[in-house]
Amino acid sequence: MEFGRVETSEINKVDFTLPPDGLQTQLTLKGKAAKDPKFFVGCAKWGRKEWVNLIYPPKTKEKDFLGEYVKHFNSIELNAVFYGIPKEEQIVKWKEMADQRADFLFCPKISRAITHIKRLNNAKVETDLYLKSISAFGDKLGPCFLQLGDNFGPKNLLVLQQYLEDLPRDFNLFLEVRHEDWFSNPEDRKALFSLLSKLKIGAAITDASGRRDCVHMELPTPKAFIRFVGNGGKFLESSDKKRVDDWIERLDQWLDKGLEEIYFFLHQHDESDTPIIADYTIEKFNEKLGSKLPRINFLGGQGDLFG
Repeated sequence: MEFGRVETSEINKVDFTLPPDGLQTQLTLKGKAAKDPKFFVGCAKWGRKEWVNLIYPPKTKEKDFLGEYVKHFNSIELNAVFYGIPKEEQIVKWKEMADQRADFLFCPKISRAITHIKRLNNAKVETDLYLKSISAFGDKLGPCFLQLGDNFGPKNLLVLQQYLEDLPRDFNLFLEVRHEDWFSNPEDRKALFSLLSKLKIGAAITDASGRRDCVHMELPTPKAFIRFVGNGGKFLESSDKKRVDDWIERLDQWLDKGLEEIYFFLHQHDESDTPIIADYTIEKFNEKLGSKLPRINFLGGQGDLFG
């Protein structure tokens, strides 16, 4: 992921402190801890050749990557469908490859034809096609997420509202906004997250080095969808690990107040070592949050590099 990337020389200057809970979070989470919260940890893609000999067996072919990915993770932030409305037969193939794991979920991104080309205007045909295709995931379909472009700001709130209100009421969705005014203007910020709360739509939180305003800490629903963008390499130990620890602490607080579901997706600007920080995250989820997620099965002990 390139979003929020800063020069390597600037990373140590970034304040990665998580902001206080937003107003909407305070309104949403004021109950008792959920009896059986759900935990999902994964990556953004499975098609990484760099993971052969790391978590994929030697000589694994690309067509078999998903089948190997499912052995390690219980979810995927499916970015592949952003670039084109998926064909139903492709969805069926992916589902069949994931059927080996009963708890696995695909969390597909809404296609850019809807969000970036149509900009939510007159997008009913494309939306209906998208919804029909992803319904083929069946019980493997998790929440979808709709990412708006950097230039889709608060002046488009009515367009956004009309689009969201036209979606099926049972559609499990998270929204990600990137225009800076959604966060900097208190009135626009309140209007957005109040709307999402009313419609029972979640808000994705993207934690990237160069866009700290996107770490808005607003939960319109008792569900968290975190897109964590680490810097990898030498920063795995010196920075990324501490950032994950801080998220664990906050998620623990949210769980005590009624958070019901956590979706935590790991990204790196260089995805070669994403499984390593993902495994660390799973370890801490199990240790601190009470999840019981299987650890990553590294080949040849590479996971030990993370300590």
